[in-house]
Amino acid sequence: GDGPFPGVIDMYGDEGGLIEFRSSLLASHGFAALSLPYFDFEDLPKVMKELKLEYFEEAARFLQRHAKVKGPGVGVIGTGKGAELALSMITFLPEVVAAVCISGCSSNTVADLHYGEMTLPGLRFDMSKVSVSDAGVFDTFEALDDPRNPANSPCTIPIEKAEGHFLLVVGEDDRIWKSSLYAELAIRRLQQHGKENFELLSYPGAGHRIDPPSTPFCQVAMDRVLGVPVRGGGESKAHARAQEHSWGKIQEFLHLHLG
Repeated sequence: GDGPFPGVIDMYGDEGGLIEFRSSLLASHGFAALSLPYFDFEDLPKVMKELKLEYFEEAARFLQRHAKVKGPGVGVIGTGKGAELALSMITFLPEVVAAVCISGCSSNTVADLHYGEMTLPGLRFDMSKVSVSDAGVFDTFEALDDPRNPANSPCTIPIEKAEGHFLLVVGEDDRIWKSSLYAELAIRRLQQHGKENFELLSYPGAGHRIDPPSTPFCQVAMDRVLGVPVRGGGESKAHARAQEHSWGKIQEFLHLHLG
């Protein structure tokens, strides 16, 4: 049809590059979807050292003003680092009114995030806390600095400032990092500020990368940054069920808040 359609920005994690398959599926379900790379693509930096929110603001405004986009606000969906960026976008950018955050962290991680005069430092990974199995598989579950440590409070994304709505999606067997805990911290922060603008989908037996249905599931996959096999967690049937259920709920959420 001719539209206009609800507009959604789609981002993935620290593997970098341009990933388009989820955007194409969103488009086939009635959304105007923008796949947004943020490093290691064309003229973007090759590595993720620091990020500027103005780049993501430009993308949100571009999509919002597109002739095929319904507006007035746009949505964002992200996985891993992309989910965390989605939290920052809905917190600081009025153009973003709905955020789907899959297996994300409630604090900024790894790369400092700048926006004007503001900087959110990134939580760091302590590689001494990475364990390696006899088969040579790396487990990073304990490696990220604890966001609950008061010393790390400057990294916390102040999501209570957001006027839009959150959908948090986590697998309870995520072995990349503690996404269930991070979702709890996000919800607690919202509730402490009297907010009820969130929904949580938490799936027992699901791993880190909860993609659309029929996406191949791997408990272990090569990490593009580390160059080693890393545990993602999850059990095949439970993870498949999580992918199927969450995909429908994600579409419902975006249609509800974007029209």
